[in-house]
Amino acid sequence: MRLENKVIIVTGSTTGIGKAIAIRCVAEGAKVVVHGLEEAWGKEVVNELGETNAVLHISDLSLDGSPEKLVEAAINAFGKLDAVVNNAAIVASSNIQSTDKAYLQRLLNVNTIAPFLLIKAALPYLTAQHGCVLNIGSVNAYSGEPNLLAYSISKGGLMTMTRNLGDTLHRENGVRVNQINPGWVLTETERERKKEHGLAEDWYKDLPSVYAPAGRILWPSEIAAAAMYWLADESGPISGQVVDLEQHPFIGRNPPKDTSTIPVKK
Repeated sequence: MRLENKVIIVTGSTTGIGKAIAIRCVAEGAKVVVHGLEEAWGKEVVNELGETNAVLHISDLSLDGSPEKLVEAAINAFGKLDAVVNNAAIVASSNIQSTDKAYLQRLLNVNTIAPFLLIKAALPYLTAQHGCVLNIGSVNAYSGEPNLLAYSISKGGLMTMTRNLGDTLHRENGVRVNQINPGWVLTETERERKKEHGLAEDWYKDLPSVYAPAGRILWPSEIAAAAMYWLADESGPISGQVVDLEQHPFIGRNPPKDTSTIPVKK
């Protein structure tokens, strides 16, 4: 198994991409710390994975001391820490008119600053194991969609951090830092978000080819499959890399003429 005996924190793993990554990690032999805000959902994930394979830690990572407590939970449960997956994030629509200082700060706190602080808290343990960090970004990090301003800024910052720490921590601590940027993923929250925007119950079954050339959008399990390479030893010394996971080129692609109909992507 690719992750045998590894201990991995996966933030935001009570649902969506994080849940899929946690499930795949255990299938590959790892022990995981399931993290999120939804205790009931988290208990369901732990029950699915088995209590010998997973523990649950409920916390808001933007609060002072929360990253340190999450690392402590991993050490107390499993005695070491091999990897951190920074997946937890707020996905929220905004533009320059609707984004004020407090709103932008809130997204930065969760999407960019909390991952930094978790890496910092985990670093002594990751150094001891020659471990790794995998940041889950977004294709919106490069510029973003018109109504994803604050979110895109936060993911751009995360990507720069990955490049920077992927160099410095690899050289100084033997810890690799990489990132994957998912495109549009069919998570549970994305299904509900689109329904709240007025789309039909089964909106994802009939998407224009401009958004989904394959006839569908990505599944969380497909992102999880890609994550395994970066968490496993088979990725070797590779560090500071960002890989986009989308079914079409995101940069330079001709958008539809009516951009008001563009759905929000992860």
